[in-house]
Amino acid sequence: MTNQLESPPQRTFKHVAVLMGGWSSERDISLKSGAAVAKALADEGYQVTSVDVGRDIASELVRLAPDVCFNALHGPIGEDGSIQGVLECLGIPYTHSGVEPSALAMHKAHAKTVMQAHGVPVADARLCARQEAATHHVLDPPYVVKPIADGSSFGVVIVPAEAAKPPPEITTGGSSDELVMVERFIPGRELTCAVIGTFVTEVIEILPAAHLAFYDYEAKYASGGSRHVLPAELLPDVYQKVRKYTLRAHQALGCRGVTRADFRFDDQSGALDDVICLEVNTQPGMTETSLVPELAAYAGWSFGDLVRWIIEDASCDRSIDKVT
Repeated sequence: MTNQLESPPQRTFKHVAVLMGGWSSERDISLKSGAAVAKALADEGYQVTSVDVGRDIASELVRLAPDVCFNALHGPIGEDGSIQGVLECLGIPYTHSGVEPSALAMHKAHAKTVMQAHGVPVADARLCARQEAATHHVLDPPYVVKPIADGSSFGVVIVPAEAAKPPPEITTGGSSDELVMVERFIPGRELTCAVIGTFVTEVIEILPAAHLAFYDYEAKYASGGSRHVLPAELLPDVYQKVRKYTLRAHQALGCRGVTRADFRFDDQSGALDDVICLEVNTQPGMTETSLVPELAAYAGWSFGDLVRWIIEDASCDRSIDKVT
């Protein structure tokens, strides 16, 4: 773990294709991330082509022949290893994590197993069919039901302690036999921390607006949806645990470039060890309300510095050996 960000590298790539949009449930956010990145890269002196990704993306990239791709896609296709595999086949350098780490981190249950094996604390959980989760309590409430491979809190349902039966919202968003993850609900504070290369950022506490039950889609992206406390006001031991687990999770999953890890901390339990990692995001948002640009700015980097670092870090073969 390094204590400060190194200077952003000089430009070596010329023509950047910014991949955005796609067809996942996170399309709108990806378009916003991609637009912000494309503008910043153009301001940094790159030739930029914005690409709204469709199913003809391989032939489109062959036609454009960019030097490098900035992956600003979110959700399935963009961060599950799919687009990374296409870019590996085409031999085009790309940003963020490679095929295997992306697929692993995107699958919440598999990622949880790997992180736990490397000493990162995670919440108890089990997989079941959506219909089973909708029929009876799979865990004692309170618990959370979430898709095993989606982002931006899409499809997340919190089942409160007083619930006599699962709420009907569980049946929406997928087929009855689709697997979902039922996870123990962790009360307390919402924390996040990022890795940029080998640098671990400070920690943000996220305070959703009073009318929101948790850090959901509205809290993430709507104006006024949440308030950020940077650096988070935590006991030093807790603060450093979050940073340590952020790097360990990044390395355990074999990630590259920039990732962001999300945590819950139950500050009412009386146990300093009750810091729980919820997930690692291999394609963090790059909108005006996004967390990684805010963390980078706190460390002294402009948004232009950040996107230049990310693009100059790009390569093929971005699946690295995981920690042992």
